[in-house]
Amino acid sequence: MSQTFSKDDVSSHNKPDSLWIIVDEDVYDVSKFQDEHPGGKKILQRVAGKDASKQFWKYHNEGILKKYQGQLQIGSLDSKPKVEAPPTPPATPPAKEDTVSPESAGPAAPEPAQTVAEVGEALDPFGDLIPYSDPSWYQSYYSPYFNETHAALRAEVREWVDNEIQPYVTEWDEAKKVPDHIYKQMGERGYLAGLMGVHYPTHLTKSRVKSVPPEKWDLFHEMLFTDELSAAGSGGLVWNLIGGFGIGCPPLVKHGKKELIERIVPGILSGDKRICLAITEPDAGSDVANLTCEAKLSEDGKHYIVNGEKKWITNGIWCDYFTTAVRTGGEGMGGVSVLLIERAFEGVSTRRMDCQGVWSSGTTYITFEDVKVPVENLIGRENKGFKVIMTNFNHERIGIIIQCIRFSRVCFSESMKYAHKRRTFGKRLIDHPVIRLKLAHMARQIEASYNWMENLIYQCQRMDETEAMLKLGGAIAALKAQSTTTFEFCAREASQIFGGLSYSRGGQGAKIERLYRDVRAYAIPGGSEEIMLDLSIRQALRVHKLMGMKL
Repeated sequence: MSQTFSKDDVSSHNKPDSLWIIVDEDVYDVSKFQDEHPGGKKILQRVAGKDASKQFWKYHNEGILKKYQGQLQIGSLDSKPKVEAPPTPPATPPAKEDTVSPESAGPAAPEPAQTVAEVGEALDPFGDLIPYSDPSWYQSYYSPYFNETHAALRAEVREWVDNEIQPYVTEWDEAKKVPDHIYKQMGERGYLAGLMGVHYPTHLTKSRVKSVPPEKWDLFHEMLFTDELSAAGSGGLVWNLIGGFGIGCPPLVKHGKKELIERIVPGILSGDKRICLAITEPDAGSDVANLTCEAKLSEDGKHYIVNGEKKWITNGIWCDYFTTAVRTGGEGMGGVSVLLIERAFEGVSTRRMDCQGVWSSGTTYITFEDVKVPVENLIGRENKGFKVIMTNFNHERIGIIIQCIRFSRVCFSESMKYAHKRRTFGKRLIDHPVIRLKLAHMARQIEASYNWMENLIYQCQRMDETEAMLKLGGAIAALKAQSTTTFEFCAREASQIFGGLSYSRGGQGAKIERLYRDVRAYAIPGGSEEIMLDLSIRQALRVHKLMGMKL
């Protein structure tokens, strides 16, 4: 705001018909807001013409300020220090001639867009600098994984989330729907195209990420985007924007026929169409090999006739396409295929499910009744769909891991901020050793999980998809369980620190209350904790036996 006021200017506006207040040296005209204020008019009238910063921060978080700042702030105090514009980041150097071409996007995981020799420098500090609230490389610690392109993406995404998303998350969660224009922005800003675990598919979209050239895009950019989006503190939001897409589109791009990909994928990457993954059934969750949704080949051999149900399908209520696991053969994993079923086909019906958490994710029950699906919509080979599904699980689980670790950081960060302003028994919460102990236990689990995740993403980036599936499947499963138990621990401890504020929806404890509801949505989907931990040991033993393990 360019307009400035003195404290005397503000103090003269102390009547109900002209009511100004100060929050952090910014001036707000709340005259017309009095009727909307949840605490009633009297609370605002008691601070009319005064500095209300202490009262504001006692009951609100920064999300509320961001939500109403644009419509209520009229200027700042003349005593407020001027903030200098940050320096322009250095231009991204031109791509080397040997950079992988975007047309080579396919089943193989991308090679690193840069060598370790080109990264490793400590980057400028970023964010609030609260210890453990962000990854250490945000705070000028050295890292072998990140360079200036990652820092540029980080700034771009955080600005978008802070301005377009963060102030409205609670409102959207209560409405159980994220506005369509936000998903459309995902396409326009080039984000959707970068979230499939493949090279940036320039041949399928004209959209580009502003801060990162497509030839530089790698798995750490993908991780970073998901991490920053998750900083909004809502599983429902993240699942709405990338949940169904992030697990439904990669199998199509990697294993679909060229004609099918070219017909379907551009509309998805633009944000005009939506896709999801439909595997889970009422009687088949983690035990994918026992699914019963049936697809029989028609007599003329031109269609599959699909009958069956799918349950707990993320985004299904809004989707145009369903990447669907079906049984085309005998029992077990050898009879499973994957079909792209389109909502426009007769016999497809969906209904929303009410669940404990992730309210705005659009969890769906799907029914297929004699749905005719062209054989051209087969993804991969008939009766070979189990491998398509299994290779996709690594990508899905890493997405869950990224989200859980950031949600754990949100719980930690919110708790740290609250502990510095809440006073009990004559001192701040942070001055109580028992509270510091809770924060310490949260931090040690967050950092252990995050560093393991960075290593696994680096391995994914260096290995092809088959090698990654064999060598990393067990470790990714173990980290999935580690990250969800860390999330649950941090949500619980944050809830204890916030007390009653985390039990009621909205207000200062809104993120904690919401995330606590989301915990089970991460501990169960993508493979339950129990199955993940057992799988991790079985897979590790199997792989290392082939490598020559000596017991």
